[in-house]
Amino acid sequence: MHEHIAHAVYYLGVHLLYASMVWLAALALTSAVRSSATVKYWIWVMTSLNFLLPVGAVLDQSFGRYLSWAAPLRVIGPLGIAAADHSMLIGALWLLGATLMVARLALRLRSERVLPTRGTQRAGESATAMRLRGIPVRFTADGQGPAVKGVLSPYIALPLGIEAALSGPELNAVLLHELTHARRRDNLIRLVHELGQCALWFHPLLWLAGSRLALYRELSCDETVIQRDQGKDLVAALAKLANPESALVLQAAAASHMSRRVARLIAAGPRSCFAVNTLLLAVFAAVLFLGVFETVAHTACCFVGR
Repeated sequence: MHEHIAHAVYYLGVHLLYASMVWLAALALTSAVRSSATVKYWIWVMTSLNFLLPVGAVLDQSFGRYLSWAAPLRVIGPLGIAAADHSMLIGALWLLGATLMVARLALRLRSERVLPTRGTQRAGESATAMRLRGIPVRFTADGQGPAVKGVLSPYIALPLGIEAALSGPELNAVLLHELTHARRRDNLIRLVHELGQCALWFHPLLWLAGSRLALYRELSCDETVIQRDQGKDLVAALAKLANPESALVLQAAAASHMSRRVARLIAAGPRSCFAVNTLLLAVFAAVLFLGVFETVAHTACCFVGR
């Protein structure tokens, strides 16, 4: 029994080591100024998934017996032995942390549930019908929003009275931003990341990855608005929605990165270079592959000779 625990902890240590190296690469690559916010967002999505999906374990189980050249990462070996000796205590601490994280996630999901006060309806129908096709828009009386609600069947939630607070172009810019969230299923991606945090709550880089995801989730949707030459309209809408005297309340997730969003919208210049974006994705893909390969190279040895 202790041998199995030692192997599991050893594998987890190797997996998290190389996932952390991929995280460092993602941080360096997404620091490039002229690259697309959307490209940066997907880099962080893949970085998060790399923590959560143990691809190396699957490859180990399938091909580990044939990787005779695999070598153990001896620096992590003592960690697995120590964990096996204190498995009950470590398991109890992990379970406590995971339970608290699940409760925290459940409370967030419950607090964000908003029941519509009107049936599905399109706001600004004449100006936005083509852009909102397939995504319902609902009005809520709690003053919260605009935001995308729902995970598997997302819809855009708008506060009652937003049509009076914003001009037509400003409302269109807001709807375009939220439409990007909805079509991309950002709520589902966020939920998957948070479920991973429940399991790996002890790893600080996964928490930092969540903050990067939140930032670039908003900036990439703003980028869609900029590409439609509606950046100034979105700035004006954000200013109105963030006004404390307004009866409407800007969604907390969007408001948390307000200064960076507004600065990017105002300073919107030439579009990001296609060559730079392609190079970023290619380099990150190579680093991600190398991380998975190295994980397999240092864990497949556990299966050799079985």
